[in-house]
Amino acid sequence: MGYLARVTIQTPREDVRSQATERLGALATPPGALGRLGELAVWAAACQGEVPPRPIDHVRLVIFAGDHGVAGHGVSAFPPAITGAMVRTFLAGRAGVNALATAHGVEVRVLDLGVDEDFDDLDATTREALTEHKIRRGSGAVHLEDALTAEETSRALEAGAAVACEEIAAGAQLLISGDMGIGNTTPAAAMVAAGLGLPASEVTGRGTGIGDEAMRAKAEVISQALTRAGERADDPIETLAALGSADLAATTGFLLEAARRGTPVLLDGLMSVACALTADRIEPGAAQWYAAGHRSTEPAQSVALEKLGLVPLLDLDLRLGEGSGAVAAVPVVRSAVALLRDVALLSELGA
Repeated sequence: MGYLARVTIQTPREDVRSQATERLGALATPPGALGRLGELAVWAAACQGEVPPRPIDHVRLVIFAGDHGVAGHGVSAFPPAITGAMVRTFLAGRAGVNALATAHGVEVRVLDLGVDEDFDDLDATTREALTEHKIRRGSGAVHLEDALTAEETSRALEAGAAVACEEIAAGAQLLISGDMGIGNTTPAAAMVAAGLGLPASEVTGRGTGIGDEAMRAKAEVISQALTRAGERADDPIETLAALGSADLAATTGFLLEAARRGTPVLLDGLMSVACALTADRIEPGAAQWYAAGHRSTEPAQSVALEKLGLVPLLDLDLRLGEGSGAVAAVPVVRSAVALLRDVALLSELGA
């Protein structure tokens, strides 16, 4: 896929953005009355290359799952075994994000990129679909060792890109990346710190709800990881290898390929945004294809969103992960498109 070579990403259509802005101003609504819904509608139209924009009927969520070596070092309120258990819950359609996806007509796919088990209890067809892009069992504890080898990092990026291509080919008009992996806020926060040159103290959050002692341990793990990575953190690919994980590298490839192919993405929480920041570091301009679904409670997500110039659509104190905040924001995106598409023009009122 050529991920070590930089590619110039096309921007959403500026001519269409101008047409959409003109149409927004001509709607039978008071000037500026639609607020950020109007801005969102213009972005959607520019991404689609059409005015008025098409209804967004096909939204697809991919949950990238993986285990993280740091989970055994006191950074999470839950044991690593929960990762595999939650993957099974996604497959059964019983997780929080499944409920939201059903309510809002979003297709859900879950993939094991680095879960530390083989899922031998699943039937062969389900297991094959789940693990077809698996890179390894668990990623390295980033404060002690690299998360991935260079070869594994490349494979994970290419796997994520391949998945994006598959979802787009299946008709996705809007993509969402979800996450599952106990301890994953630690490497994601480290990726943000590396990308923005921040200390651990400014990116460490409570993740699954850890107490003060675990919070201090988590900050120390992130600090050690950043020190160990050193100057390698200046390179986004090296950042993924040193500080990321199989699932986070695949998510980065997924987001990057979506931007390359001109398919908009609704970002979720810290993991999604950390990968979006990394994708934009790899190929500047990728973030123009992303909108922020919600603001999580993780400080690293907020500072990364600010760097990317994205303002979240929702702010509900969510920290569930899974892609849930972005899925909850899907009706907002559809509402914005409907307004720009279906509201009468002032010139049509005959007044």
